[in-house]
Amino acid sequence: MATQIAEQPGTYRSSPSAVDALKEHLSRHPEEKWVHTHPYDVSRSDIYYEDRWQPIFAEMRAKGPLHWVDESPVGPYWNVVGHKAIGHVEALPELFSSSWEHGGITILNRLDEDELAAQGRERFELPMFIAMDRPKHTGQRRTVAPAFTPAEMKRLEDDIRHRTGELLDSLPRGEVFDWVDKVSIELTTGMLAILFDFPWEDRRLLTFWSDWAGDTEIAMVRDLDEMRQGILREMAAYFQQLWAERANREPGPDLISMMIHSPAMNQMSPQEFMGNLVLLIVGGNDTTRNTMSGIIHGFDKFPDQRKLFEENPDLIPNAVQECIRYQTPLAHMRRTCTEDTELFGQQVKAGDKLVLWYLSANRDAEVFENPDKLDITRENARRHLSFGYGIHRCVGARLAELQLRVLLEEMHARRMRVHVAGDVERVRANFVHGFRKLEVEVTTF
Repeated sequence: MATQIAEQPGTYRSSPSAVDALKEHLSRHPEEKWVHTHPYDVSRSDIYYEDRWQPIFAEMRAKGPLHWVDESPVGPYWNVVGHKAIGHVEALPELFSSSWEHGGITILNRLDEDELAAQGRERFELPMFIAMDRPKHTGQRRTVAPAFTPAEMKRLEDDIRHRTGELLDSLPRGEVFDWVDKVSIELTTGMLAILFDFPWEDRRLLTFWSDWAGDTEIAMVRDLDEMRQGILREMAAYFQQLWAERANREPGPDLISMMIHSPAMNQMSPQEFMGNLVLLIVGGNDTTRNTMSGIIHGFDKFPDQRKLFEENPDLIPNAVQECIRYQTPLAHMRRTCTEDTELFGQQVKAGDKLVLWYLSANRDAEVFENPDKLDITRENARRHLSFGYGIHRCVGARLAELQLRVLLEEMHARRMRVHVAGDVERVRANFVHGFRKLEVEVTTF
């Protein structure tokens, strides 16, 4: 990669977390809190933070699979809330584009040039292969796909099991601690460090970068968005150093080496480099991290299911799928319609934004009986849409499933029961769906 990224590593390492920065900004500028007036404007992050989104989506599903929101802080958009409708949209990637050039994969607006000029801002795009259409998407996805084959999963499993067991053995007994920090973040950040062959002592930088990249509402605050851009440039500068160190080495199994030796990715622009790093870090970190926390919270909320897990370890593979369905660690993906069309009785126009609410599809009673209950014996749990569907289905799905399965197996081997015993704080965001804090206590069954 011949181009340079101007940001010195270390500049932002003392910055607050993304969530703390947004909280502080809104406390100092309450007038900037975004006004949501439409009853179905589910872009508002408070309904996820307060875990009260379920009845809103249930009401929409009862009335139909698509609903138009004509005004919101993120502009007008279609809510696509039904399981069948989301699968249909995902199966037509030419008609419903993922491309960053049309707005990308999140609910946020893509500002036009006049709006940017009025705000005195420059365009900051992060092209990544999940936000590309064919054929470019195909070549870049194929580059990283070999890191997630069944053979690679078999190669990685012993290491994942060793790290997981070692961590579980280190957890305190008889005291309350934060499961998110000590377990979910540590296991997933360690896995990312291995995939990138990233310096182990700096692995928590991956968590820091993931939070700033995945908290999309930050982009609505100019000062924080500028800080976010600086943090992501710093991330890219760090990775560019790793790229330079490995450019003349023999190809290795790490993701950086795969990109270096790929004709589809070894000449990426700085923005594309940053975008694909964000994709791999958020995709490999926030999603599995939040399901690891969601499993614990779900078992505590449904103790009958925890008992089933304790008595029937053969249920673990299906329990993994059910917990992924129930948690749905990424709430939505966005598509943009490329030509006028009719969709489930609604007239959708070229340029319209469609938001595919995976967390709604995973609670669709037409597909999942009693969908608001965690049921680790659910026969069709694998029909969840947490990994998406079609050409953009999560490339790392096998690795996520492996890490979650090993976690449950190693917990069971130690007869470990985890109780929620303190604060529960959810992510205040409409994209990443998960937990910031989950205070627990470990006992034995």
